[in-house]
Amino acid sequence: MLKKGFHCAVGIFVFFFISPTASLAKNEARLSDIIVTNTRDDLLAYFNVRDCFTEEMNNAIMNGISTKFIFIVKLYEVRNAWFDRKIADIKLTHTIEYNSLKNEFNLSLPEQNNKEVKTKDFDEAKKLMADVVALEVARLDELKRGLIYQLRMKAELDKIELPFYLNYVFFFLSLWDFETDWYSVIFRY
Repeated sequence: MLKKGFHCAVGIFVFFFISPTASLAKNEARLSDIIVTNTRDDLLAYFNVRDCFTEEMNNAIMNGISTKFIFIVKLYEVRNAWFDRKIADIKLTHTIEYNSLKNEFNLSLPEQNNKEVKTKDFDEAKKLMADVVALEVARLDELKRGLIYQLRMKAELDKIELPFYLNYVFFFLSLWDFETDWYSVIFRY
């Protein structure tokens, strides 16, 4: 699969990508634009979730309902003769809340040093909500050169729990629950 003499400048080479075919259906939430790279010290992941905002979800956000996307990222050392060794298990939550008095969206993006973002542009807010940027998955000193690793990731909408009497009014909220399939990137360090 790899040609003899090939050298990777950044130390990480992605040689296999599994993309579930079930997620290719139109208007079904899915991960895309997955990049695995590194800095001098850390393994980083970049990705985003596509087709996750429905009209019902947009309306709920505009009505002030706080919405959370949960991103789950796991890193394993692949071992043939034994169970894979888990190196990282990350659960990341992006939050969006609309403040109608100020006409702005407040977002929390923890992978960016717990960055709090305020914007008046709903399209920009949705893009920020769906993008995971420079997530530090593991320190490179936890990885061993020449071994194969698997990075698994998925996204889901945090289930909104309303008081019982509001469940009848907001029954439509169950219509915009989503959960992507697991996506995997296998690479040699």
